[in-house]
Amino acid sequence: MDRRTFLGRTAAVTGAALLTANGAVEAAKPRKRTATDLVPLGRNGPKICRLGMGTGSNNGWDQKNLGREDFNRVVRHAYDRGITYFDTADAYGTHGWIKDAVKGLPREKLWIQTKMEWRSADGRDKPLEVLDRFRKELGVDYVDSLLIHCATNDTWHTDLRHMMDAFAEAKDKKLIRAHGISCHGLPALRRSTTIDWVDVQLARINPQGRHVDGVDGSWGEPGNVPDAMREIKAMHDKGRGIIGMKLIGNGDFKNPDDRERSIQYAMKCGFVDAAVIGFSSTAQIDEAIERIDRALAG
Repeated sequence: MDRRTFLGRTAAVTGAALLTANGAVEAAKPRKRTATDLVPLGRNGPKICRLGMGTGSNNGWDQKNLGREDFNRVVRHAYDRGITYFDTADAYGTHGWIKDAVKGLPREKLWIQTKMEWRSADGRDKPLEVLDRFRKELGVDYVDSLLIHCATNDTWHTDLRHMMDAFAEAKDKKLIRAHGISCHGLPALRRSTTIDWVDVQLARINPQGRHVDGVDGSWGEPGNVPDAMREIKAMHDKGRGIIGMKLIGNGDFKNPDDRERSIQYAMKCGFVDAAVIGFSSTAQIDEAIERIDRALAG
């Protein structure tokens, strides 16, 4: 067998071996994983940046209080560091802020996620019209992922069927690439595990249980980490895209050790595809990238 044939067959069969200068075969080192890798969202989903920038800290006020100029600076710093995933929601009032901040950036490189309020009559009754408004506010032809915002009970799959059908129609028309939901509370989360309509689950994850899903989803309740994580893992096992949120406890983790512990947990649990963190400074972005890179290397 000549050297070229040997190399081709070795790469095809193992994909993990290299030929050294003296002809010996040695194992190839796996590629280093980082916070800004593009990773599949779910088993067969489109690729998304592992780390996303959220714009909804304290309902978006942490970001809006920056003012437009500083907000744009933070977004551009995130992009320059490799973050291409940006999360917003109608409730945050940051659609127009995102539009201005990403102006001029290549649309095909961005993942823009937003959320529609089920509590709003327009959201429940006229979701496609609301989506048209979202696209205008964001300055985009399509939204990468559109989520039902903050389901709180175990009947959301029947109560919000009109929204779900409209989101599916929008996906068929390529107005969105994926649809899903965020949940507050174990009743809604458990229901979500059973609903195949869900492409993307935005899930509250930290080992401290801060704002993690609990008995009824009330904001200050103690989170039930074992039960919540059991549901999220079951979703991931079904091939759903899992995006972790609340890794910094909604900004409550002022102690660096808490941030480190939470990020280590999310990156190593084995059922989180990507994570979104609400940033309001360039230093927060740099810290999160450093912590995630360290967790992925460990």
